[in-house]
Amino acid sequence: MSDFPPAIFLMGPTASGKTAVAVELVKHLPVELISVDSALVYRDMNIGTAKPDSATLSIAPHHLLDIIDPTAVYSAAAFRDDALRLMKDITERGKIPLLVGGTMLYFRALRFGLSDLPQADLTIRDKIENEAARSGWPAIHRELSKIDPETAARLKPTDAQRLQRALEIFYISGETMTALIAKQKEYHLPYKLISLALIPSARNQLHDRIATRFSDMLKLGLLDELRALKTKYLLRSSMASMRCVGYRQAWQYLESEIDNDALLEQGIAATRQLAKRQLTWLRSMTDNSVFDCLASDLSHQVISSVTTQLDART
Repeated sequence: MSDFPPAIFLMGPTASGKTAVAVELVKHLPVELISVDSALVYRDMNIGTAKPDSATLSIAPHHLLDIIDPTAVYSAAAFRDDALRLMKDITERGKIPLLVGGTMLYFRALRFGLSDLPQADLTIRDKIENEAARSGWPAIHRELSKIDPETAARLKPTDAQRLQRALEIFYISGETMTALIAKQKEYHLPYKLISLALIPSARNQLHDRIATRFSDMLKLGLLDELRALKTKYLLRSSMASMRCVGYRQAWQYLESEIDNDALLEQGIAATRQLAKRQLTWLRSMTDNSVFDCLASDLSHQVISSVTTQLDART
């Protein structure tokens, strides 16, 4: 490990201030940013993803922003390949990769590797979606329970994306997701990792930030953005891009499935649930340097810690 170059993970739930801290790190250290966000990869999805604005990107350019259309699929495996390539390039330029975001599955895939799961099969996915349209996702969940009870037990009956993927894996390979993950080979990320987690000391204050943030997204034109996306691209509500928090609720509003009050209420609730899942992931990790994302001197604390850790590893 002593011969490996350094890399920094900056993780936190939505609305924890990750981007602001990352920008300050760019100002003080020789780092290049790699986005670790499954929504920021999509072109033209700016408001609902809280994509950094042009002023921010001029100071701190991010890799892996705007790399695919909203009709495309981007996986943890694709992220891992892209991130490893970029980390190598950044290191060869004499800089430090700084990976910042809230998609914990991507961080996990990069750090610990991936099980040998089959690639997506659009034909099989369409068959599963058609069956779900006829019978409902709870029926798909019951089917998965018979095939792979371990995976089904940790998924909600309404978790369409993960239910679809678990069944797809079985139909392609003849093996369950549980069995394939159990075969995962041991993997070590070839970097000296500095792992940072932004965790709020008061959950209610993070919830207030989330409520303000989603309300601001609506004021900035989230609905108009989605209307433009639906005009430009052949989108379906089942696509991964349209299942992103905020866009799912906006889609339902535009389809007259919910009213304005429900849009605001459900958008905030879904974002809070996302933050809860992110925090659960973070708290399960034992080697993070933890910072209170509500602290007034958060950036100073992080910069000081990173500088100390880099000095100790040289």
